[in-house]
Amino acid sequence: MPTSRSYRDSCGIARALDVVGERWALLVVRELVLVPQRFSELRRALPHVSSNLLADRLRELEHNGVIRHRQAPEEGPRVYELTEWGRKLEPIVLALGDWGIDAPQPPPPAALSATSVLIFLQGAARPDPAAPPTTCRLELDGRVWTVRLASGRVQVQPGETATADASLRAEPKTLSALLTDPATLAAACADGSVTVVGDLSAIGRLLHAVSDPWPSADQNAEVAGSHTR
Repeated sequence: MPTSRSYRDSCGIARALDVVGERWALLVVRELVLVPQRFSELRRALPHVSSNLLADRLRELEHNGVIRHRQAPEEGPRVYELTEWGRKLEPIVLALGDWGIDAPQPPPPAALSATSVLIFLQGAARPDPAAPPTTCRLELDGRVWTVRLASGRVQVQPGETATADASLRAEPKTLSALLTDPATLAAACADGSVTVVGDLSAIGRLLHAVSDPWPSADQNAEVAGSHTR
């Protein structure tokens, strides 16, 4: 059953936690940051939550105005998506992710969703702004994503692209490992854990944008200043 517990505290922080402080609630929000999802897709992305508990969290979040449940444009089950108010949680969730990087790893078996990896990719990647635009097609957990590198930025969008320099299919954990160490790409292709079609160097540019990021404008200014002292 959905919970109606409250901290009974007028502070905005406490009131926010009354809405999204229950277990799994913020992870549901995380999964909806990039794309609306069906119940089955959320269940797959959060394998350690029971169906009943996930249903409870979804009902609570919908009741509180954080998400809505609507018919998808295509035929099939309805999808959950963030409302305008729920969308305001995005920078908070992303900041929690940045803070949590230094927290201990959970005991195995630990889940890692495609959304988690792509949120990290979009936030951590800093491609060379002088490099030509690159478009990559990623297939993770049966869903297709388009990742574009241009003008020193990375944009992640759900769905197919009309043109792609390269396509990569892998499990989210495998892509996460590649973002940490792009040098393992050839071995991953050889053992079949990764499938790449097209320009392999385009995938390399994407991976290196995270593992070996181009200095930010502030970092460049700092370097330039050090040479003038």
